[in-house]
Amino acid sequence: MSNSYNIDPALLERFSSFKSKKSFLLSFEGIEGAGKSTQIIRFKDKLEQDGYDVLLVREPGGTVFGEHLREAILHSESPLDPIAEAHLFASSRAQLLFEKTLKHLERPNSVVIYDRYIDSSIAYQGVARGLGVEKILEIHAHAPLTTLPQKTFYIRISLECSLKRQAARNQEKDYFESENNNFYQKLIDGYDQAQQLFPQRFSIIDGEQDIDHVFSQICQAWESLLL
Repeated sequence: MSNSYNIDPALLERFSSFKSKKSFLLSFEGIEGAGKSTQIIRFKDKLEQDGYDVLLVREPGGTVFGEHLREAILHSESPLDPIAEAHLFASSRAQLLFEKTLKHLERPNSVVIYDRYIDSSIAYQGVARGLGVEKILEIHAHAPLTTLPQKTFYIRISLECSLKRQAARNQEKDYFESENNNFYQKLIDGYDQAQQLFPQRFSIIDGEQDIDHVFSQICQAWESLLL
């Protein structure tokens, strides 16, 4: 791990990527409009065709407890305190790891794909909300939250691309999607910080290319993990 943000080394040492040669913990990250959902479904289909037992989960959510939290967060009619936000996401994540993820990964030839993980907390609450990266790591400093993916596919797009794609979708916006441009730029900065903190597990995918090109990059990153 890189530590260019003066984060307590003892805190960083608490975190480690899931280790197994027979099962895989993966995550996808990206701001709104990155095309993350499309690529996740396509990648899940590929892995299942290759014989893997794939569990796809979303954050917050994935359990009855987590889905209730998701509903409360994304449809909140009043602003949530940033520290409350951070703990709600961490609570959902911990329950999902405990209830489903780690049990699924005990099976040989299994894969768990997360639609968002700790890097979203770093970007959204740590940087965009201003809590700081170290505060997010402190909240996650106890098992099972110290478990990191073996590979994170970060589909990176610019603010301009995100806004253009959101406008084209013309959908009603949720709690986070309704934030201003400054918030989205901070999200990009936050993901960049997460990547610099955990460079070995991050694969940066150019999300502004066509769908097939993006998928090809994801597959190449996956294949490199298997070597």
